[in-house]
Amino acid sequence: MTTSADSPAPTPQRPAPGFDHTWVVVPLFCEAAVIGDVVRGLRTTFRHVVCVDDGSSDASAEQAEAAGAVVVRHAVNLGQGAALQTGIAYALRDPLTRSVVTFDADGQHRVEDAAAMVVRLHAEDLDVVFGTRFLDGRTELDPLRRVVLRAAVVYTNRTTGMRLTDAHNGLRVFSRAGAAALRIRHNRMAHASEIVHQVGRSDLRWAEQPVHVLYTDYSRSKGQSLLNSVNILVETLLG
Repeated sequence: MTTSADSPAPTPQRPAPGFDHTWVVVPLFCEAAVIGDVVRGLRTTFRHVVCVDDGSSDASAEQAEAAGAVVVRHAVNLGQGAALQTGIAYALRDPLTRSVVTFDADGQHRVEDAAAMVVRLHAEDLDVVFGTRFLDGRTELDPLRRVVLRAAVVYTNRTTGMRLTDAHNGLRVFSRAGAAALRIRHNRMAHASEIVHQVGRSDLRWAEQPVHVLYTDYSRSKGQSLLNSVNILVETLLG
């Protein structure tokens, strides 16, 4: 991989009290249209944002850098799981890192949800906080997508021993110990089940937090379609 910096270093914009030791990891693939706004939104709260450009063919990396993110680059597209592992490894190179957030690049996650999850992680001395769309009624899902995602949750819970309500939400927060324990080997969408499986096999303390996922026309066009949900289920079943 190549990076825009040799090691994690504070980025120059305004600090956010309470979140100075949190890194936000954003897997990035061809999101030039929105990534600038996503990074600028994150930087209103979080000082440290690293985008892992996973072989984008557009100006995603340049837009992310211009908005204030550190950018790590994969020479070729390796998939979201690989991008997350690269970003987490980068964040852990900072010895002051206390927590790591994973956050999607397409604008469907809310910064205030991520901030609340970090606060809860530290207040309750947890290692992992999973975001969930299914503990309140704020997230609007079409019926078929809801059924598919629910099926994936049922299968994941049966195979991991966990009792989650949403196994494929990209918004998660890890303590330093929790992030260091991860070894993501599934490069593509099945990495979500792999993370749940690894947490379930460990002694890590975890909780779920209701979050509001914003499905826009843009995010649907970039992979939140029903077909994508089916792909998640198929990859989950195939492991």
